[in-house]
Amino acid sequence: MIFLELVLQNFGPYNGRQVINLDPKIKDNACPILLLGGMNGGGKTTLMDAIRLALYGHRAQCSTRGNLSYGDFLTQCVNSHTPANDKTRIELVFEHIENDQPVKYRIVRTWERNPKDGKDNLGILGDDDTWPVEALVNIWDEYIENLLPLGISNLFLFDGEQVKELAEQEIPPPMVVDAIRALLGLELAERLAGDIDILVNRKRKEIADKQELENLEEIEQKLKQLQDEHKIETQKFVFLQKELQLAEKSQAIAIDKFISEGGKIAAERSQLDKLKEERTTEAEQIRKAMCELAGDVLTLVLIQPLLSQVQAQGEKEFRLRQARMARDILLERDKRLLELISNLNIAKEQVDKIKAFLAEDEQMQNSSSLKEELWLLADDEALSQLGNVIYYLQNAKISAKQQLAILKTKEEEIIGLERQVQTAASPEEYNKLRDAMQAAQKKVAEVKADCETTRRRLVELETAIEKLKKDLQEYTKQTLDRKNIEHIIVASARVQETLKLFRERLTLRKLNKLENEVTECFRYLLHKSDLVHRIAIDTNTFSLSLYNSQGKSVPKHRLSAGEKQLLAIAFLWGLARVSGRRLPVAIDTPLGRLDSSHRSNLVERYFPSASHQVILLSTDTEIGKKEVQTLRDNEAIAREYLLKYDSSTRQTTVIENKYFW
Repeated sequence: MIFLELVLQNFGPYNGRQVINLDPKIKDNACPILLLGGMNGGGKTTLMDAIRLALYGHRAQCSTRGNLSYGDFLTQCVNSHTPANDKTRIELVFEHIENDQPVKYRIVRTWERNPKDGKDNLGILGDDDTWPVEALVNIWDEYIENLLPLGISNLFLFDGEQVKELAEQEIPPPMVVDAIRALLGLELAERLAGDIDILVNRKRKEIADKQELENLEEIEQKLKQLQDEHKIETQKFVFLQKELQLAEKSQAIAIDKFISEGGKIAAERSQLDKLKEERTTEAEQIRKAMCELAGDVLTLVLIQPLLSQVQAQGEKEFRLRQARMARDILLERDKRLLELISNLNIAKEQVDKIKAFLAEDEQMQNSSSLKEELWLLADDEALSQLGNVIYYLQNAKISAKQQLAILKTKEEEIIGLERQVQTAASPEEYNKLRDAMQAAQKKVAEVKADCETTRRRLVELETAIEKLKKDLQEYTKQTLDRKNIEHIIVASARVQETLKLFRERLTLRKLNKLENEVTECFRYLLHKSDLVHRIAIDTNTFSLSLYNSQGKSVPKHRLSAGEKQLLAIAFLWGLARVSGRRLPVAIDTPLGRLDSSHRSNLVERYFPSASHQVILLSTDTEIGKKEVQTLRDNEAIAREYLLKYDSSTRQTTVIENKYFW
């Protein structure tokens, strides 16, 4: 199957009629890639929705549909500049092989704003685009299911958000699980099991009497009502989960705004005022203590140099007095010594030498320093008290410096608190911020409560449904006894067991092949070829387990964000390869959070090999100048388009043969 052309007329941001040639052949040379570049919000995802809508109509899983009815969704897709009488139109031309011959069809869907009966008009045109194929219109859903089943379409038409979701979750999301079941053929076996249940119930009705039939129909009617209610509650639960995500996002925005615009500080204003008052009191106490210190001895700091000089002079005079006393004692001793020598029989020459020595010594002692005048005349006690005063004054000076430092710190804290109070929101603005935050929190709480209530109701319904099924089975076993019908019922039970065993064995066989394909794809995309040796897939949850060459488990959290994304792409690629279907691949925003090496592997290895036709919808930061040049050098690109979005008119124009570079 190959997409050849996509036509959009008044669809989404595409005003008027715009034609995109998707044929990957250029002069008989097949280049698989068709590159469409556009900025975020420029209409890339709209192109993917258009392809899905053309193929599947009301069953299409489009990105912006949500819980809208099909009619409301079609109205939403009408371009805002479309005249009232003009129609919105989507055309998708594709080619595939039928009876060993190429066949071309053009799918045409048209509608007006607020379409009648909430439906579009479907037309299928043949090879020459002129005559309609009415037979296909009536059975189109069954026909396209044979070519590209809706269940596995997400393996071939996927976007970066799907890859991101698959990469971040331990268990694949329900959309991928459904695709896996469809791919493995489990849907057919489960459908067969359901058909057997229907057959058994019909046979039970055939052998039941009137009262038994009424009881049986009552149980079946109640079971149907509960199943319908379960379906509605499931849809409601999905909607509430999405609403909860939006409410939590709004709550986060309100809290951030409350904090950033001073709401938090305003809420703590009383605490700040109290803290400021405490710091002010402490500062006043320090000032009072410093005043007391200044009134005691600290004023003497002003004459501290004079006091030091007085102390030095006192000590000097004390030493001078001691020196004079020592001199007087020595003179008295010399006098007595001379008297003693005069009475001794010593030669006059020797006595003269002794007298000369003593005279010289006396002259040395009578130096000028001993003649200095004493004016302070301080006694020892006064000098000691003066030393104590100077020592105490030094300690007081140190204490005053410490008190000043503490006072400075307190004053800085007071200034900081005043600034915080000044940045706080006004009472009116604070009330607005607080009310907005409380409203967002209340909304989250209400939606959470609704979610929990709906979840509990779902559990109750599931329990009641299982009980009714069991009652239905027990009821029929006890009341119905006709042999031929019993034979069918018993045989059906054996068939059910066989189908269960068949599903298990089929799952194991297909999963083994899928494991090999996913492992091969991942190792081919990953530049660390020794990181993962084997990938195993759980038979129940379809979650992935990684193992190295020694057979030891490799935790998924060891992979980088880019490696997880490559693993998700390898998983989708492996599923597509196992499907055995030759189908186009369309990828919206494909590169995400990949680093340069992983991005290079994806560009060089995956895109050219993903399929015979690969439609890439990319921004300028994903497939940049380097990546697009690589694809061009490898002659992998068949056609290039630029989706030029005009923000003033909110319209997108498709420019052919042009990319960002």
